[in-house]
Amino acid sequence: MSADIKPSAQVASSAEVGEGTVVWDLAQIRENARLGSSCIVGRGAYVGAGVRIGDKVKIQNYALVYEPAELADGVFVGPAAVFTNDQYPRSIEPDGRLKRAGDWQAVGVDVEEGASIGARAVCVAPVRIGRWAMVAAGAIVTKDVPDYGLVAGIPARRIGWVGRAGNPLQRLSGDRWVCPATGETFEEVLGPEGQIGIRPARR
Repeated sequence: MSADIKPSAQVASSAEVGEGTVVWDLAQIRENARLGSSCIVGRGAYVGAGVRIGDKVKIQNYALVYEPAELADGVFVGPAAVFTNDQYPRSIEPDGRLKRAGDWQAVGVDVEEGASIGARAVCVAPVRIGRWAMVAAGAIVTKDVPDYGLVAGIPARRIGWVGRAGNPLQRLSGDRWVCPATGETFEEVLGPEGQIGIRPARR
């Protein structure tokens, strides 16, 4: 089964598009981008040069994924979400010269397996979105999001935890949590720098 690329989409000849992937009207896939199998790229979406995208990723209408972003398997990117790539954006140099491609250092957004980015959210690079995390619609992410973290607001802050099904976790007791959709249990842990994280509970 080959990729399904709509006639009005622009896909660079050097881009790799996996089997079963659908690229909808007016989407643009730039040079050397690599998309895995069974992905969906919505109408008007943009995937930058050299971007790496795993399998079964959904990039909804008019989302902008600028290089050098990397999206792991099963990532969801909502409509009109934006992944930036310039920490210090300027159109011109201090002396008035127009900045060119080699005049700045691109930085990327890394999105780990199963994570979801809500509609019109902005992820300000460099930043990592952890496994199975969820970014609420309209949030502006300026700091790393932990695995299973649920973040919202401007700037985005963690407001809870989510399970693999996307449902907010419910506290059982102390540091124990449960997913109401799957019954999977989790435990809060302290990271090496004292930050709070969560992981599937050990049996």
